[in-house]
Amino acid sequence: MTMPTFDKLMTPLLTALIRLGGSGSVDEMYEEVIELEGYSEELTSVLQNPEKSSQPKIAYRLAWARTYLKKAGFLENSKRGVWALTEKAREQPQVDSAEVVRYVRQLDGYAKRDITPPNGALDLDENNGDVPDEAMLWREQLHRILIDEMTPDAFERLTQRILRESGFIHVEVTGRTGDGGIDGRGIARINGLMSFHIAFQCKKYRGSVGAAEIRDFRGATVGRSDRGLFITTGSFTKSAIEEANRDGVPPIDLIDGDQLADKLKELELGVVTEMVEKVTLRNEWFLSI
Repeated sequence: MTMPTFDKLMTPLLTALIRLGGSGSVDEMYEEVIELEGYSEELTSVLQNPEKSSQPKIAYRLAWARTYLKKAGFLENSKRGVWALTEKAREQPQVDSAEVVRYVRQLDGYAKRDITPPNGALDLDENNGDVPDEAMLWREQLHRILIDEMTPDAFERLTQRILRESGFIHVEVTGRTGDGGIDGRGIARINGLMSFHIAFQCKKYRGSVGAAEIRDFRGATVGRSDRGLFITTGSFTKSAIEEANRDGVPPIDLIDGDQLADKLKELELGVVTEMVEKVTLRNEWFLSI
């Protein structure tokens, strides 16, 4: 099975959203497309750029597919990160990906150059020379800081801070070796009425966390917490996600590198969002005087 180009993911993406009821989060769409297309774990484990990001190559290309479909009027998204089909997409769930790319490129000022490779397949990495937008660049920079510059102890303290800022209480980092993979514990409060104990593991990682690591972590949490939380700078394989949600065993909540970045941005922990003023000149106004 070969790596699909971003344009080949457009129709599967629309189909996935239809199966999800017309809307979904990025993670829901990703998992639905993987299941729909039957992509292997080997394929989904390939990272876009192992040195800069924990994002799987397919997830990266799905992001471009979403961007193009949005500009072409097939998708819309909210500030809360939920993507939805437009009326245009509901009427036309099968898209001509080449036409979508041609339209968007013309819209963005790329009309002067040929965007279709000889083999007819579009590939952002190898054929078109595109670079990630600002949203992708800051994630890559954050990934580099977390992986290359933060010490394991500092990363554990960062996890502790994230949980505290998210409403957890009595959050402690165990800081002990031989604790079965448990890096810390905390208590989650629900509406001030209910609470449950969690054990967490935070792993600085460039690649993908597999099912075996989830099983080992769950084994360490049994009898010591109500549920587990596994946080990584990397990603999770399909089998790891399935193992985390397997019936009949205590669940393990998963936070991958992209979700970690989003949470840091949401909590404004080391990530500052700045609004940039945009000035537009109205030529017709001046000429009408």
